[in-house]
Amino acid sequence: MKINFFTLFAVFFSMAVFGQTVDVTGTVIEASSGQPLPGVNVLLKNTAKGTSTDFDGNFKLNEVPINSVIVISYIGFITQEITIKSSEPINVSLQEDAESLSEIVVIGYGTQKKKESTGAVSVLDTEAIEKLNPQRVEQALQGQIAGVNVTSTSGSPGAGANIRIRGVSTNGDSRPLILVDGNVIEDLSVLNPNDIKSINVLKDATAGIYGVRGANGVVLITTKTGRKASELKYSVDVYSGFQTTSQKIDVLGPRDYAIYVNDALGETVFFEYPQTGTDWQDEVFQTAAISDINFSVSGGGEKSAYSFGVSNLDQDGIVGAGKSNYRRSTARFSYQYDILDNLKLSSTGIYTNSKKNNLGENGIGAPLYNAVNINPNLAIFDIDGNFTSPTSVDAIEIVNPLAQIANTHNITTIDRYSATLGLDYTFFEKFTVSSKLQINYANVLDDIFRPVIDFGNNFSKSGSVRPVSIETDDNGQFVSSSGGNEIVDNSAFFTDYTFDGYITYEDTFNEDHNLTVLLGGSAFRTRGRFYGQTGFVLANDSNSVDDAFADGSVANKIDPVTGRLVPRFREDQLENGADMFDVRLQSFFTRVQYNYKGKYLFSAVLRRDGSSRFGPNNKFGYFPSGSIGWNVSDEDFLSNSNTINFLKLRASYGIIGNDRIPDFRFITLLDNEGSVAPGNAITQTDILLGVAPGVPGNPNLKWEEQETLNVGFDARFFDNKVSLTVDAFRKQTNDLLFDPQASGLINTSLSPTVFPTINAGTVVNKGIEFSIAYNNSFSEDIDFNIGFNLTTLENEVTSVNGNIPPTTGEFGVGINQINISRMVPGFSLGHYFGYETNGVYQTQAEIDALNANAADNDGVFHTGAEVGDLKFVDRNGNGYIDEDDRTVIGEPIPDVTMGFNIGFRYKNIDFSANAFASIGNDMVRDYERKIPTANIGTFALDRWQGTGTSNSTPSFANGSVSTNTFSDFYVEDASFLRLQNVQIGLTFGEKTVSSLGVDKLRIYLSGNNLFTITDYSGYDPSASTGSPLAGTIDKGFYPVAKSYLVGVNLNF
Repeated sequence: MKINFFTLFAVFFSMAVFGQTVDVTGTVIEASSGQPLPGVNVLLKNTAKGTSTDFDGNFKLNEVPINSVIVISYIGFITQEITIKSSEPINVSLQEDAESLSEIVVIGYGTQKKKESTGAVSVLDTEAIEKLNPQRVEQALQGQIAGVNVTSTSGSPGAGANIRIRGVSTNGDSRPLILVDGNVIEDLSVLNPNDIKSINVLKDATAGIYGVRGANGVVLITTKTGRKASELKYSVDVYSGFQTTSQKIDVLGPRDYAIYVNDALGETVFFEYPQTGTDWQDEVFQTAAISDINFSVSGGGEKSAYSFGVSNLDQDGIVGAGKSNYRRSTARFSYQYDILDNLKLSSTGIYTNSKKNNLGENGIGAPLYNAVNINPNLAIFDIDGNFTSPTSVDAIEIVNPLAQIANTHNITTIDRYSATLGLDYTFFEKFTVSSKLQINYANVLDDIFRPVIDFGNNFSKSGSVRPVSIETDDNGQFVSSSGGNEIVDNSAFFTDYTFDGYITYEDTFNEDHNLTVLLGGSAFRTRGRFYGQTGFVLANDSNSVDDAFADGSVANKIDPVTGRLVPRFREDQLENGADMFDVRLQSFFTRVQYNYKGKYLFSAVLRRDGSSRFGPNNKFGYFPSGSIGWNVSDEDFLSNSNTINFLKLRASYGIIGNDRIPDFRFITLLDNEGSVAPGNAITQTDILLGVAPGVPGNPNLKWEEQETLNVGFDARFFDNKVSLTVDAFRKQTNDLLFDPQASGLINTSLSPTVFPTINAGTVVNKGIEFSIAYNNSFSEDIDFNIGFNLTTLENEVTSVNGNIPPTTGEFGVGINQINISRMVPGFSLGHYFGYETNGVYQTQAEIDALNANAADNDGVFHTGAEVGDLKFVDRNGNGYIDEDDRTVIGEPIPDVTMGFNIGFRYKNIDFSANAFASIGNDMVRDYERKIPTANIGTFALDRWQGTGTSNSTPSFANGSVSTNTFSDFYVEDASFLRLQNVQIGLTFGEKTVSSLGVDKLRIYLSGNNLFTITDYSGYDPSASTGSPLAGTIDKGFYPVAKSYLVGVNLNF
């Protein structure tokens, strides 16, 4: 009976406790900033009873049973569950949920739950961007998203980058469409990377909603903004550090160079054998400073949200001391206001001012080009303090790079403005009408001064990029008027307007059927003007920058005696130029999205685009696309799986138009400058003064079309710790727009862009994208994440229509052959075309034996070949070497690209690293000047110097035919692995930050581009000009900088 009594007592006691209730109060704050969170949901679990936090983050929930659970949730944050033990106040700190934030994706004219998205959409969040410390937004994409490849145009300060999504499919502009908060931005330099909240990349037919402007994919950037009913938040992000060169080219030292030149010229004492000299690359490269400061403020009232930010980037170049630097200042604001419950206003504004001191780069005549090729025996200065110069024989080709840098004045100043105003009006709860006007304006100014450089010994040289020698008489006066000080003043103005208007209908039928219909239109216009003046043979006393640009314009100056504005140049010494463009687009679009229970998904888009770049017969095009999806994990047979948390299958197909060609190509324009096409000659009698038809027009030009097919799946496993995405794609570009090779005296320029534009080709890109990531919080103190992505790519030109000759790429500069890359059926776009080599001629007897079998070529197997020359392969088997023996000797497009990232946090210490790899891409080594006394790479130490000494490297004898002809000797494997970023940070604890009066304080150390593993001998295996046909012909790419930074993140 005693046991029964205690049992009965325990039961009644438990019932009494369970029936007891308390009033629960508390405060909810944001963990990262310590700021209160208004509007947080506080719900008694498994009931409808709940409340929400007020403006100060406080809440009160009455009559909550002891031992019950309350659920605290807020969009974008990790939900917390708390068991109630007493009436003590609860303090809750909510962490941002990166996974949850990425579940909402931007899809064009709206957003969508990622679970219901049917397209190939990849997301990069703010945390990943902040870890990279990029100076430009493009740098944050490299290696982070499968299918996106970013190549640098140059490592110089402020230089841009090329973004390519799923390969190269057009012979024109391959850049994707970029939108910031829904607004088109042509140049990402206007945006501060620290302002970015997330980046969404549309890679398949879902980009079709943007029509012609989204033909190469779409990058959607969402910036940070304020939150309604929130207090002011301040954020300061600062970093500072230094940069060094990541690579030097191995060239011959003074003694080896002297021996090499003597051998090449067949001389014994052309150069003495010195023991010391000048390491020109060491002299040109420098340690350069870099710093960036960002300040932002955000907040909101009951009906409004706002944010404002300013930043300043100051980056010096690793080449050229103070003559190479970049300064960028930005200001950005965003504002949203609920005029009525159903009428919302939004506005944004961005202002960017940039100033760049430029040095010639990426080509012949640039300082790095000269540093590689100049005689290493030269000193920098002679005994009189004048800059030294190579011999007069080579002076036209190679310049003392330090003299060039010291006399360079080339400044580009850009002011950019972007503003938007939008309204959204909702009626009948299911309809929303949206309209938005965007205006962009840019003003670009170039000030260039090219003085005559005095090298002493009565010898001067123009400071232009490719200088022309100028002789002076004993009095220091110019003998001829073909050179001299030169000043250039260019200005360009660009304005574009975009208006979007659309209506959205969204409804749910019978609880299970969800429908969204979009119908709208868009109008776009961009206009620009260019003005330029160049003055030649500026008076000798105008030998400084200040004097060159003093007072008046380029054309005029103020007379020091009379004070009046007088002409600076004679009429024949002043060159004026002007140009303009005006492009218009008009579009209508509709999209239908449907899903059943969020399980079976469907989307369809139809877009009608009209472009002023096409004639009346083909001005408009219709471009449909569609996609389907199936959330398999919502089916009963997977809903209770302990392994597979989420699985979605999806497929898409669509056609997108492309109009990326110069303006007015459907009509023939008049021009007043005649020129000859490559490979042709003219005489004086061919030249007539006047105006004549220039670029031939093609009234039958029509839309280039990209036909895209994508199938893939998204999955998450093991309590959502592992995520996997796989896509297979095929993108076929039909009616390719390009300019074929022409001949004869035809029009205005040597540039291939003057040839008539036609539709004449098909290009196919296909491949597989694979992304996998693991993310786990092992405890409150330990987080770990790791990710890997891989993209395979096959690129092939499948047809070139109309019996058009092979379309060719750029001229070789150091190589005595033009058109070394081509576009022909059966091969990749821009493949390298030249001779295959098979060793080195060892003896004259070997050459004589080959000549004996070349009866069809007058007994000459290889015209001009001598012992020590490269041996070309007779591929067509006709018994001698001719142009028909040329073949594909390299591919510029990588077969595989990979990205790798890892992150780790232990308590307040965090660590992250990112790497990128490119495999299977080749580059052309074309930065070596092929003249007898130019320097050369250290591979020349292994050159042929007699029978049996080398069967791979030729002798480089002066006048050698083979070493000046394009062959696989100049093509190198440019595959590489680069450690892009390593960062370690320390976030101070609550006690420290409270004593400082701030909400968050984090300091970090970061290293960028720390090393690159590659067999390529040039400066940068990742560089490209962006040209589909000649982007990786390396004429001396400026290397990317290795940087070391220390930074601070501060919130208060």
